[in-house]
Amino acid sequence: MTSSPAPLPDTLGRQQASPARAVETRVAPLQAKERVSVAVYAEDRILHTGVVHQLRQRPEVELLDESDADSAQVSLVVTDTLDEQTVQLLRRLQRDTGTRVGLIVSRFGAGALQSVIDCGVAAVLWRAEAEQDRLVRLVTALASGEGFLPGDLLGQLLEHVGSMQRLVLDPRGLALSTLTTREADMLRLVAEGLDTAEIAQRTSYSERTVKNVLREVTVRLQLRNRAHAVGFAMRHGLI
Repeated sequence: MTSSPAPLPDTLGRQQASPARAVETRVAPLQAKERVSVAVYAEDRILHTGVVHQLRQRPEVELLDESDADSAQVSLVVTDTLDEQTVQLLRRLQRDTGTRVGLIVSRFGAGALQSVIDCGVAAVLWRAEAEQDRLVRLVTALASGEGFLPGDLLGQLLEHVGSMQRLVLDPRGLALSTLTTREADMLRLVAEGLDTAEIAQRTSYSERTVKNVLREVTVRLQLRNRAHAVGFAMRHGLI
């Protein structure tokens, strides 16, 4: 076997294909500061070569080698399925680097979506859809702080969030926002111009409880008063 340049990083533990410098195209290359630095991780040479081959031709992308991989703006993890080894890599990237992670995967098993969320993955792309333009859009979106999910996974995510709200949070009077259901209800009444006595009557709580709840919101969110709390909640879509 002939020798080759140093491979791109492969935290999954297998040898990868060698990176190549971006080739010249008819499109004027972007300035270095505009290029997105990318590290590619793959479970085998074939997967790695396919992604690298598509990205190395694009002036928007700067492929990093193994020694610089942890400084990449974007890390692409390419795998057939989300196995334990891939999850460990995702957790390491989340824990030890400031990179934003995109996952290119063929299929998801049971519970995989929750694992992806827990590992801080910001975007998912099906391998069957990973052609050049889509890969570059994914990379640039991640570098801009955006996220991406295929439509079918977005539906699963919304269903997952709704189920969590119904089965876990609602019975405890909690919400996915920074406010409990009771806090949000009371702030809505404050926004309507009701005073403490009127809120107590409307909610069937004592005036003391109303005061304590509203005080807890202002202290926890480091707000000045009720009006500030209402403005904060409205700006952030909490009420």
